[in-house]
Amino acid sequence: MPPKQKSWEDGMKLYSSVGPNPAVVTMFLAEKGVELPTQKVDLVGGENRQPGYVAKNPAGQLPCLELDDGTVLAEITAICEYLDEKYPTPPLIGTTPEERAETRMWVRRLDLNICEPLTSGFRYAEGLPLFQSRMRTIPHAASDLKEIAKEKLAWLDGLMAGKTWIAGERFTLADIMLFCFIQFGATVGQALDPDNKNLAAWQDRVKARVAEKASA
Repeated sequence: MPPKQKSWEDGMKLYSSVGPNPAVVTMFLAEKGVELPTQKVDLVGGENRQPGYVAKNPAGQLPCLELDDGTVLAEITAICEYLDEKYPTPPLIGTTPEERAETRMWVRRLDLNICEPLTSGFRYAEGLPLFQSRMRTIPHAASDLKEIAKEKLAWLDGLMAGKTWIAGERFTLADIMLFCFIQFGATVGQALDPDNKNLAAWQDRVKARVAEKASA
């Protein structure tokens, strides 16, 4: 387990909130053993859509990372790749071009095929009262989007046979991303199908890592 790395002196600040996207960056930092000053933003109350926050992140999304020079990074993959370069131990993207490409390939697959449809399925159904005034919603697409996520999870389950982590024996951003979105899905009516036994075993391995770090 990496020693705690204090980053307050670097002048960075994380703007975070509830939801799977902030959870990805939070877990990524925990795996790195890095602590950042963090400001909570009230996403449910719409603070992320107010001028003060939109001035930092015009997309109005969370999380975002403010650097010491005032630059603001948004999008969880960009934030995590930046943090992986700044704090390279342990590597969570990869140490070679081949490893980094493999991780990015899986992150892209998971994002497009599982994370996005799962999240949109929630926003257009259970989350509709919260999101319908903030973004274009497509309620009639909710069921199909949830089914897409479910089908792709079953597809991934087949590929996980004999593998410890998504990228083989390397624990990476891909594992963190999928874990956070599966955890979120379980809270909004999209629990992992228990028939996906390879993914269920993988999920238990990730939970063990989280518990170990929490108790350290």
